[in-house]
Amino acid sequence: MIDQIHDSLFGKIIDENQMRIEIERLFPKPSSGKNSRLRIMEAGAIAYYHTQTEIPVVPFLLSDNGPEYKRITEEQGLCWIHEGRSYKKLKPVVPLYQDEVDNFLTRYWDYYEKLLLYKDNPSVEMAQSLSIEFDQIFSSQTMYDELNDRIAKTSARKSELLLVLKYPELPLHNNMAELGARAQARKRDVSLHTITEEGTKSQDTFMSIAQTAKKLGVSVYKYIKDRISRKFEMPSLASLISQIETSPKIIFDSS
Repeated sequence: MIDQIHDSLFGKIIDENQMRIEIERLFPKPSSGKNSRLRIMEAGAIAYYHTQTEIPVVPFLLSDNGPEYKRITEEQGLCWIHEGRSYKKLKPVVPLYQDEVDNFLTRYWDYYEKLLLYKDNPSVEMAQSLSIEFDQIFSSQTMYDELNDRIAKTSARKSELLLVLKYPELPLHNNMAELGARAQARKRDVSLHTITEEGTKSQDTFMSIAQTAKKLGVSVYKYIKDRISRKFEMPSLASLISQIETSPKIIFDSS
């Protein structure tokens, strides 16, 4: 099936509507192949993103391990806060098991603090030490089987959780991104949805400006007033983003 699309589109760049027409040839019945249609569209979008040259391709991404983020970037890091919440969901009744969870979470967050220190002063020696310590912590066994299963799952995600050892500038959590998305969710709760496509674009544009300015410490009111008045006395948000300095990178294989 994919080969058929590949043969018909080889050497071509098509838009979304053309892609849907090609997919309709494979699934002429509206009720058939719903998931396959979606997967093919997603694969086509990701493939184009990695081959286009108009905008830079992001080399790595930090996420909460949601399936929608897979394959978007070459490397994917995972959020330590989200991983920690998985342990918080363990609600043992037996006091001994409660102590096991509490003791392990103490080790978990102590290790997290060490990763924060590494980000401030990265070194190859410290990266190697943290990698070894990760194996020690997440290979431990307790008397609580559900906790042991959770520890094993974290251990299997070592390369994603320790991507920060390779890229010290990478955050350890994606709370800032989630807070930005939460603003849209709260807006939806208050105003429900937009009526027109133009309204959706306008809402997304102004919310993007507001959230970006907030993260950069820029007054949203003053920035929009500056642009509407056409004074352009304030630097663009894009130029402020480009001025943000990143920490030096240390290449280290944490697997």
